[in-house]
Amino acid sequence: MEKIRNLSIRKTIVLYMTVNLIVCFFLSAAIMLTAEKTQNAIWQKYIDMGVYYQAQQESMEEENKSYEAVVPRVSGSRMSDLDGHISELCDFLETYSILVISWIGTIITVILFYKKKIRVPLTELKQASQLISQDELDFTISYSNKDELGQLCQEFEKMRKQLMENNKQLWKMVEQEKALRSAIAHDIRSPLAIMKGYQEMLLEFVPDESLDKDQILEMLDAGMKQIARMDAFINAMQKLTKLEDREIEAEEIEIKEFARQCQQNADVLGKKAGKECRVYLRTEDEKVWFDPGIVYEVLDNLVSNALRYARENVEVIITAENEKLTLAVTDDGEGFKEGTETLTKACYHANPQDDLNHFGLGLYICRIYCEKHGGRLLLQNAPTGGASAVAEFGEGAGD
Repeated sequence: MEKIRNLSIRKTIVLYMTVNLIVCFFLSAAIMLTAEKTQNAIWQKYIDMGVYYQAQQESMEEENKSYEAVVPRVSGSRMSDLDGHISELCDFLETYSILVISWIGTIITVILFYKKKIRVPLTELKQASQLISQDELDFTISYSNKDELGQLCQEFEKMRKQLMENNKQLWKMVEQEKALRSAIAHDIRSPLAIMKGYQEMLLEFVPDESLDKDQILEMLDAGMKQIARMDAFINAMQKLTKLEDREIEAEEIEIKEFARQCQQNADVLGKKAGKECRVYLRTEDEKVWFDPGIVYEVLDNLVSNALRYARENVEVIITAENEKLTLAVTDDGEGFKEGTETLTKACYHANPQDDLNHFGLGLYICRIYCEKHGGRLLLQNAPTGGASAVAEFGEGAGD
């Protein structure tokens, strides 16, 4: 049975037609023989049996020694109406039964062939086409025969799987592009906030001449650095389709100058948030190799996030030793309430009220950049209370 199911369509047609011809032949022969015997039986009722037996005796005495006696045909006028009709029916069956049986057998064969061989795969392919046209790919084509239609169904199933995979990849690209656009908006906010802080300080203190020339120039220089940082960031992001593609452009940086710049930025961000942010440097190295753009973005994200949830104070500890840079940011807030995996997902929001101002990408961006820079991001609650975020930039940062 399994072999018959897996026969090709051509061989199946040949098999069905062969069986049909054999059945029709024997059935027609049986009907014709039955009709002939029935008709002879009817005729025998209306002939002189003495004449019939005499004719039979004469046929046996002939040279051909035939033992068959032909029953003479009886006129329809001599038979009853019922016998006449039956005799005429027998004449019809003897003449046309093979034609009628062949026609009926062919129709039955075609119906069976369609039902057994074609209907199921055609129905599945039709339903699959309708589902695909509706962008619904969560189904399976189950027809598994090894004939031509079975092979077509399997190819259709492969196409469905490929379309589903392509859709997944497309949605992944769309999500990555959305995350990239949001990351750009998110990371530009920090240098803009710092620049805004400097401008507010200048507008507040310059009119009453409470700032000397050196302080004004220092603020302007810090603002220009933030502009240069944004310009470099935008140029880098224009070349990307996802965050993971960002290349590391390491350069040698004096760690003390880096810490001083971090303190300036932290002062501005802290003043804007109405909280205090202190930066401490603990290092054995004087110079380190890292990508300043990425490290500043990670630090600003961590500091901004800490200031948002801190009560009063945020502390940043910068450590550089054995060619490894570590930034530890702690606050005196309530600490993390979720696990690291949840916190570092794209677009995660710890507080839904922040949705209008924050994209939920800060920690996600930090994790991506730390891993890209050969390090990692560690999130935990500090022993003294509050949250602690440690960004490590590993040895290979300058490769």
